[in-house]
Amino acid sequence: MQAEREKEEIVERLGGEREGQTSSIRQVALASFIGTAIEWYDFFLYGTAAALIFGQLFFPEFSELAGTLAAFATYAVGFVARPLGGIVFGHYGDRIGRKAMLVLSLLIMGVATFLIGLLPTYAQVGVLAPILLVILRFLQGIGIGGEWGGAVLMAVEHSPRGRRGFYGSWPQMGVPAGLLGGNLVYLGATSLIPADWAWRIPFLFSIVLVAVGLFIRLKLLETPAFQRVKETRTEARMPIIDVIRTYPKNVLLAMGMRIAENGTFYVLTVFVLSYVAGELGLDQSVGQIGVIIAAAIGLLTIPLFGALSDRIGRRPVYMFGAAFSLVFAFPFFWLLNTGIEPLIWLAIILGVNLGHDAMYGPQASFFAELFGTRVRYSGASLGYQLASVIAGGLSPFIATALLAGFGYGAVALYTAAMALITLISVILATETFREDIAATQAEEQRLISGAQPRVQ
Repeated sequence: MQAEREKEEIVERLGGEREGQTSSIRQVALASFIGTAIEWYDFFLYGTAAALIFGQLFFPEFSELAGTLAAFATYAVGFVARPLGGIVFGHYGDRIGRKAMLVLSLLIMGVATFLIGLLPTYAQVGVLAPILLVILRFLQGIGIGGEWGGAVLMAVEHSPRGRRGFYGSWPQMGVPAGLLGGNLVYLGATSLIPADWAWRIPFLFSIVLVAVGLFIRLKLLETPAFQRVKETRTEARMPIIDVIRTYPKNVLLAMGMRIAENGTFYVLTVFVLSYVAGELGLDQSVGQIGVIIAAAIGLLTIPLFGALSDRIGRRPVYMFGAAFSLVFAFPFFWLLNTGIEPLIWLAIILGVNLGHDAMYGPQASFFAELFGTRVRYSGASLGYQLASVIAGGLSPFIATALLAGFGYGAVALYTAAMALITLISVILATETFREDIAATQAEEQRLISGAQPRVQ
């Protein structure tokens, strides 16, 4: 009883859920969605270009396979940079606030993407061209590494209790929106504009989107949860160190839960483009159309799975996505190998909208709920971005190499292995959907006062 009274006193002092949160949450969710859609447009656009044209433009002296591998290697550089972005932005996001980091991440991403559109090719400046490409891709990775944690926390920490899964899925919808926009603009540009300039237009267009995103984000208010931390002057001095010391298990579990969601997604949306065009000998638009359809459907399935997790829990929904990805690993390629366009599209749709989206919908709220407010930006970003390096960043490269050496069966086994890792991680994780963020914050307050941390 004494412990309960102490908890209530701390929560009351820090402030409970403030009135008016629900009236502004739609604006916050919409702003988070638009901002992340712009950032992911920039990030995914590179993946499309890497799969279809960067090998020819920046590595022309390589064979077709080696050129594609080299292009995917530069693609992976962005993922290597993401943990660094997550650490840096997480530190200052937990120290200064969520809003400032969102504005800065959007600027870094937008400028880097715009400059890619201005890059000279290998034919024009030689080896300097791929070097500049790698540098700008690294900056893209820094930007997206800081983006996700801030956007997610703006939505989750503004959300009313019992709706965090749904509203937390709004910034997650930025992924299909960015994927949809990037592929549509790229497909349109390459169809209507002379080939020498066609690939540049989608990258240059990003500067317009960045201006729109900045206009929206500058109007947002700081989250109530972090504002209470500022008011009580209880910010963590070294958030990364604190989160590793206090929540080591949760960081590892978040990484494990991210492996299949992230790794299989890039097999389904990036590797598949080169597989359909190179291995099956079909027009490159066939794979793109499937990705575009899946991205459009994702604007519905991601919030549906997020809302479902508010009703039955994060774990059951997430486990369904991981299990489906596991059993669908081989059928995915069987459908592709028919060479029949509608079946190819069906394979991509099932893999993305049932497997991936069931994990990605509840992921934002699930990861945020694993950590206390003082270190939430750092903790969620660390688990999310570290897994991106070994999962999404390398999966197109690994899949391409496995295909060349052992055939599609090896790629299917690779995606199944990633799904198994995630399934085990979800089983080991604790259910969080009923937890009160303020209660987690109360626990953080006890840590500040020197109490023994709870084992996670």
